[in-house]
Amino acid sequence: MSRPLPWQRIVLPSFFALPILAVLLGLGTWQLHRLSWKQGVLAELAVAATRPPVPAVAETPAFTRITATGRFRPGAEAIYGLEVRGTTLGGSLVTVLDRPGDQPPLLVERGWVPLEGGRIDRPEGEVTVSGYARPTERHGFLAARDDAAAKRYYTFAVRDMAAALGAPYALEYALTVVLPRGGPAAPSGLGSTPAPWHGALPDPATGFPEPNNPHLGYAITWFGLAGAWVVIFLLWSRKRLSET
Repeated sequence: MSRPLPWQRIVLPSFFALPILAVLLGLGTWQLHRLSWKQGVLAELAVAATRPPVPAVAETPAFTRITATGRFRPGAEAIYGLEVRGTTLGGSLVTVLDRPGDQPPLLVERGWVPLEGGRIDRPEGEVTVSGYARPTERHGFLAARDDAAAKRYYTFAVRDMAAALGAPYALEYALTVVLPRGGPAAPSGLGSTPAPWHGALPDPATGFPEPNNPHLGYAITWFGLAGAWVVIFLLWSRKRLSET
């Protein structure tokens, strides 16, 4: 029986090594696409933050700077998300804003409030709020389950919240209130560090969202792992071929 040629010793392991390399390279390439997409989002947010506010209408692009006038509907409130400020656990207060005339209601994300305690300001008269148009979100596979009965939500699903609050015909996005304070604006929303609680409730966002952009680092990591995998396989192959 003839002995296998040296190169035949690495043929079968190659069928396992190559798919792993392809996966690592694919993940790195995907992160580069995500990087390009995130840079576009950041550029759009930077432009939107400098534009004057426009009235909230049905066809409003995401993160447009908008304003709306109306009355907060008593009792029509929900809490979105969980966020710790200092040692206090809270979430974002979402309220229905009933607007005059035939204008549809609008959900307003007023800002952070503690889950227990605290004196929340609830204006009874007509108010004008301004901020940015926050788009709705889809329920993720790993997202926590919303509790419509308790008005607790972990996915910013505008339609679901509006229906639970008795406003099924509300606009398909929400207005996130932005109230700049003196000094540099702190990052707010979409994965960035929340502003500290200063006492007034709700504690609104102080600027447009500033999403994190770690995709270049992720891409370097995946490509680095791919390179390391190639080196490991070449060293193993060299040793394997040198065996007698």
